[in-house]
Amino acid sequence: MFNNKTVLITGGTGSWGQELAKQLLEKYNPKKIKIYSRGEEKQVSMMHKFHNPKLDFIIGDVRDKNRLDIQLQDVDIVFHLAALKHVPICEIHPVEAINTNIFGTQNVIDSAIKNKIKKVIVATTDKGVDPLNIYGATKSCVEKLVIAANTSAGNKTIFACFRAGNLLGTTGSVVPLFKQQIKMNNEITITDKNMTRFFLPINETIDLLLNVTKKAVGGEIFVTKIPPYYRDRNNSSC
Repeated sequence: MFNNKTVLITGGTGSWGQELAKQLLEKYNPKKIKIYSRGEEKQVSMMHKFHNPKLDFIIGDVRDKNRLDIQLQDVDIVFHLAALKHVPICEIHPVEAINTNIFGTQNVIDSAIKNKIKKVIVATTDKGVDPLNIYGATKSCVEKLVIAANTSAGNKTIFACFRAGNLLGTTGSVVPLFKQQIKMNNEITITDKNMTRFFLPINETIDLLLNVTKKAVGGEIFVTKIPPYYRDRNNSSC
């Protein structure tokens, strides 16, 4: 379904966006991939990294609906990955989290319907289930907005959510922090030695994202099944 299609990725210079662009180019033959994001420096870096004429880099913010209306013209599939995602930052700046995550998503929805986009897949998080922080609360709202978009009168655009958990090695994740701590102090900080965590490598996550995009018929929340990592109480290994 991606061959000879134009794909737009919001937040396309992030860890998700770059892996998604990589797999689309390796596995399929898209007509164009539009990388829509705010960061000029990250766009230049990604441009040099990929050096592929099928990538079209666009400076833009999901808060700017007029910009979205223009850039979604003649697009077939949208992956909405842009978000403020760092929990402590969202707690300090809740209004910014709301403006980007909630109102930004609604802008994507409205522009997608206006431009008759065939399919929109929105990345969400398990932190949106019974949320304990503002980030989770905004993502809970996002899921409700996306699912409700399928019932809009006369809307032929398919909307679905892809709910992921913790990903290994993404920007701002714990793995780069652990590497830095080991390099500086040869030790790492953990919450509890007996804690169970759930991680999935980003390449596997994006592979799942592409598969659910093919399967989505509208109104689903696809939930990733992630293996646990925990301390073995018997032999003290992980």
